[in-house]
Amino acid sequence: MQKIAITCCLLLITVFSFGQQSWEKQVDSMLNKTFPAKGSGATAIIAQKGQILYHKAFGMADLENKIPMRTEMVFRIGSISKQFTAVAILKLMEEGKISLQDEITKYIPDYPTQGYKVTIEHLLTHTSGIVSYTNMAKFGSELMTRDMKPTELIDVFKNEKFEFAPGEKWNYNNSGYFLLGYIIEKITGITYADYIEKTIFQPLGMKNSLYGSNSKLIPNRAQGYEPGPTGIQNASYLSMTLPYAAGSLMSTVNDCYIWNKALNEGKIIKRETLEKAFVPYVLKSGKKTSYGYGWSIGEIEGQKLVQHSGGINGFLTNGIYVPSKDVYIAVFSNSNAIAPIEVSQRMLQAVLGLNKPKTIVKIDSVKAKEYTGVFENEDGDLRKISWANGRLQSQRLGAAAFDLLMFEKDKFYFQNSPTELYFTRDAKGAINGLLTKNITDLPQVWKPTKKPFENARKEVQVAESILKTYEGEYEISSNLKLKISVDKGTLKVSPTGQPTFELFPESDTKFFLKVVNAQIQFFKNDKGEVDRLILYQGGQEMTGKKIQ
Repeated sequence: MQKIAITCCLLLITVFSFGQQSWEKQVDSMLNKTFPAKGSGATAIIAQKGQILYHKAFGMADLENKIPMRTEMVFRIGSISKQFTAVAILKLMEEGKISLQDEITKYIPDYPTQGYKVTIEHLLTHTSGIVSYTNMAKFGSELMTRDMKPTELIDVFKNEKFEFAPGEKWNYNNSGYFLLGYIIEKITGITYADYIEKTIFQPLGMKNSLYGSNSKLIPNRAQGYEPGPTGIQNASYLSMTLPYAAGSLMSTVNDCYIWNKALNEGKIIKRETLEKAFVPYVLKSGKKTSYGYGWSIGEIEGQKLVQHSGGINGFLTNGIYVPSKDVYIAVFSNSNAIAPIEVSQRMLQAVLGLNKPKTIVKIDSVKAKEYTGVFENEDGDLRKISWANGRLQSQRLGAAAFDLLMFEKDKFYFQNSPTELYFTRDAKGAINGLLTKNITDLPQVWKPTKKPFENARKEVQVAESILKTYEGEYEISSNLKLKISVDKGTLKVSPTGQPTFELFPESDTKFFLKVVNAQIQFFKNDKGEVDRLILYQGGQEMTGKKIQ
């Protein structure tokens, strides 16, 4: 979920004019490999300084009828919808109809804020503390197919206990953007769908963009798919009244480029207002988040990057913009099995000439010693740097260790990953910390600590007959399902749109992952049948009901 920033003018035009053939072949190769001709497909666009440089389609738009993907295909864009909602709010702010510091009770007087002051800005920045309705167990098990009015769905989550005090933490939250959509309706007197259509789509000529519908005939609609027990299958039904202002819009990569271009030309809101959306929100503690108003904020080569991804039944999307270079990239996929975020980021690196192979600098155990130790970030997470198997390695607490490859003094990268790790030094030349950098988030600072790095979880043996009882598909939300399977006596989990990971048992019912700090526990009903699981990750407990 994020975008990007700007850079050179004349120089970049020259690079694109004479270097495009080089990166175009790389991008073609990436996309052909990610979206094979006979599988589900994708459309992709690359534009710079008002010119579309690349616009192609890959794979199939309709697997049942063997219809190839075309560039004009229309997709559900999921959470990319949030930037439209955010800009609608900012437009109303410019018109003097709303303030970002207004409490939400000004527009929804009966909303139970439980003694807290919840502002419009808290909703925009995912810092309200309100429970996200898509994380509630009943959303996946009871509500996904029901058409509901905004007030009816608000009633589903409004009385839930706040997860934290507004402004104290960041937690991605669909309820916040749902409430923003309803507030837009209260202010304008028309539906959210009509407001976006009349204020954005029509004036900008976005003829292939609309509020999503399951029943309406939509020319060039791409069919949506998801992983199933025996392979790819049609996406599960979802009432489009439910994502609403958090994710119900449909569009094409070309229309989203039109939108991005118009925004940066000041055609919807002022440029200075848009710039505020591209500033990371700061929590009460003074900690910067990696989110502004409707866009995630990152960096690439020291330049601001704004980005947002989308995930909704049958579709995964990603759009990136680098303001300083005026480069826009979008990739839309019609399957929850293939996420476009990584390939779109690698495309950006190729276009900017940043994906050239790095020269590996050899390092021995003596030189590596000064880098070793335990480091802590401002969230209290621990990272251990150690020397093992002839390589320097980095390991997060609760996760597996990954090799670090040096390409310059104090600078390392993870193989097959855009993440880099830089050690910092004090005035005397001694290492005093490290930075981790990728193009999804802002750089993260880690300082040396004497805290013990102890992975307390210990593996136990669990009979395969017990593991078999956990097999099936569990639904955590409309966007996240976990497929549990057994392979050669090992339990595996396949999250929607992600690779398969091994689960390690610490008891007969509880398992942990090594690639991330997460645990899964299985539960039985009164009949002794496994009917649900709980995913413990990032301080959250997310229930998944067994659906297959």
